[in-house]
Amino acid sequence: MRSLGIMALSVMLGGCASVTRGTTENISISSTPSGVEAVVSGMEVPTTCTTPCSVVVKRNADISITFQKEGYEPQVVPLSRDIPTSGAAGFAGNLLLGGVVGMGVDAATGAATDHKPNPVIVTMQPSAPARSARPAAPRKPHPPAAAPEAGT
Repeated sequence: MRSLGIMALSVMLGGCASVTRGTTENISISSTPSGVEAVVSGMEVPTTCTTPCSVVVKRNADISITFQKEGYEPQVVPLSRDIPTSGAAGFAGNLLLGGVVGMGVDAATGAATDHKPNPVIVTMQPSAPARSARPAAPRKPHPPAAAPEAGT
C-alpha cells in the first residue's frame, strides 16, 4: 500500500511546474560600460554584483535592479513576472496529474513564472557636468544713448 501511495504521489507531482522548472531562476545582468554596480532588491538578502554578472532569484520574488557608477546617472530596472509557455504547460499539467495541491504549490512558489526582461541590459547615461559656483562676470555699463538733436 505504501509503494502504491508513493507512486501515486510521484505521478501527481510529475506535471507540477515546481518539479519541472524549479522555484528559482538565473538572471543575467550586463551594462554598457561594464563594471557598473548592480544592486538586486527583492531577495531575502539584497545582493550586489559588478556587471557583467548573474544572480539566482526565487521565481515569486518582486525584483528590481539599481545600476550605479560614478560619473553616470543611476538607473532602476523593475522586473515583471510572466508565465511563459513552458511554465503554463507545467501549471496546466496539474489539471491532469497534480490537482489542486500541485496548482497551489506552483502558485505559492511562482514556479510557473519567469522574470522579464532576462537578460537585463542597460546603457548608462553620463551625468550632466556640475555647474561651477563662480559668480557671473560683472556687466560693463553701456554709454548713454545720444539724444536726438532738436531743430532739424
